[in-house]
Amino acid sequence: MGRTTAAAVSGAALSKRFLDKATKQQRIALDGLSIEVAAGSLTALVGPDGAGKTTLIRMIAGLVVPGAGTLSVLDLDVVADPQAVQDRIGYMPQRFGLYEDLSVQENLDLYADLHGVPEGARAARYARLLEMTDLARFTDRPAGKLSGGMKQKLGLACTLVRSPELLLLDEPTVGVDPLSRRELWQIVEQLVREERLTVVVSTAYLDEAERCDRVFLMHDGRVLASGTPEALRAAADGRTYVAAPSPGEPCRLLQARLLEAADTILDAVPQGGEVRFIRRKDVTVPNGDVPQARAVPARLEDGFMVLLREARHVAANAPAYAAAPAVATASNAQPTVIEVRDLVRRFGDFTAVANTSFSVRRGEVFGLLGPNGAGKTTTFRMLCGLLPATSGQLRVAGVDMRHAPGSARRRIGYVSQKFALYGNLSVAENLGFYAGAYGLRATAARERVAASLADFGLGPYRDAPALQLPGGYKQRLSMAAALIHRPEILFLDEPTSGADPIARREFWLRITRLAQQGISIVITTHVMEEAEYCDRIVIQDAGRLLAIGTPAEVRAQASNAPDMERAFIGIVEAGRRTAAGGTR
Repeated sequence: MGRTTAAAVSGAALSKRFLDKATKQQRIALDGLSIEVAAGSLTALVGPDGAGKTTLIRMIAGLVVPGAGTLSVLDLDVVADPQAVQDRIGYMPQRFGLYEDLSVQENLDLYADLHGVPEGARAARYARLLEMTDLARFTDRPAGKLSGGMKQKLGLACTLVRSPELLLLDEPTVGVDPLSRRELWQIVEQLVREERLTVVVSTAYLDEAERCDRVFLMHDGRVLASGTPEALRAAADGRTYVAAPSPGEPCRLLQARLLEAADTILDAVPQGGEVRFIRRKDVTVPNGDVPQARAVPARLEDGFMVLLREARHVAANAPAYAAAPAVATASNAQPTVIEVRDLVRRFGDFTAVANTSFSVRRGEVFGLLGPNGAGKTTTFRMLCGLLPATSGQLRVAGVDMRHAPGSARRRIGYVSQKFALYGNLSVAENLGFYAGAYGLRATAARERVAASLADFGLGPYRDAPALQLPGGYKQRLSMAAALIHRPEILFLDEPTSGADPIARREFWLRITRLAQQGISIVITTHVMEEAEYCDRIVIQDAGRLLAIGTPAEVRAQASNAPDMERAFIGIVEAGRRTAAGGTR
């Protein structure tokens, strides 16, 4: 792209400490970090939760003052003159503040007023932003009625109502489906290419970081490694393989077995019907453990996992498993625990779910996939008895949800998209409340609370208010509360949204163990890699069911797509073309 060598951001020995409200102790957010971002470049910040990515972005934006070190942004001392920096940058935080009762156009006008954009400059800027984001057709629609992906695009447009020299994006694609993710990145790359805009983006998705000119891998407030994606992926060169599971075996079970071989295997993750794994340095992969494994080129996520696991000495051990073969758990011989036939849900004239049918067996991991606004959460809420169906048949845990949803709710657990526990209650108090709500007696409730604190690593936070927990621990607490009564079915609505790769692997090892114990899992996700953990999936769009089957069957439906992300995009786009043609 003909980058200049001038630095848009230059920081040296940056440090910052915060008081952790949950533990009442000082926490190091940045620890002597140095960074340099070239003007006109696209730069990614990656790293596990708590690495300091958001603190660094807020520091560059002039919103957090360094405890030590120096920081220059656009040749300005951001500590001495933060307002001068803020006048020349755009900053989109993780939770961008759209006004949901205002229309798309009114939100643009409001942010133009806040940033002092002259009236004469607005028309041309609006036209370009609306064209880039494909929101021109929706200028009169309230922001609250946009899909999640459209809200993110509107947030980006509002950030760009003035033409910044530096754009800061803090995890802009969290909770966004693959189609919308692709569109957001096309916009960002177009800005870099055509306007020579400098962009710094933090992301939990390593495939996004591979698009960037330079990547900074952060860990414990420091830069663990930096360089081009090619340079970072080199850490895994010659150590990366793929292997296929046995016929009929879910990928997650082969992954779990590989991770049990912690002396040999550093990492393993499902990919395109196989399992991708990384051997430890200076060891040989035994053919008996991984038959027919073949070497493949490393990717950025492989390099990320090598650098991070070896720096942290993190063992990728799988949890203990039941003795019975897990592959039999979700077989056709297992009883059906959810039966959905011709399910419909309308809100006035709007059909959120249209004639959907599927079933889920005991011990099955069943995935609901679809773009933002596809009807997944509405389907979830009906399955959980939180929302009545307009028509159709729905049985959960043997209960007809039209007549006795309350009795079914005692046999299910539910984790919502957003943290929904009691923020002012402590971790232990939340668990105790849910134990009581599910009918556990005092002694049993105390035993379950103690076991949950230990099992989910929540002991150090037992007395901390739930709202003050770090993000990853909020997710653990939500899972612990949903499982405290040992339900037969667990519903998980985008539980790993924004989680880093290590956290996602740990989460799925837990799900594998639960399925082994005979618990049925129904999960929604926008991370297409996670579909490979499922026994079967459905893909919905605009309330319609477009595909159902095993991951392999769904990839085959999409012209044998090599991975689930491309299968998902192909199926959704084909479904929309069919619907637009009026043939469906």
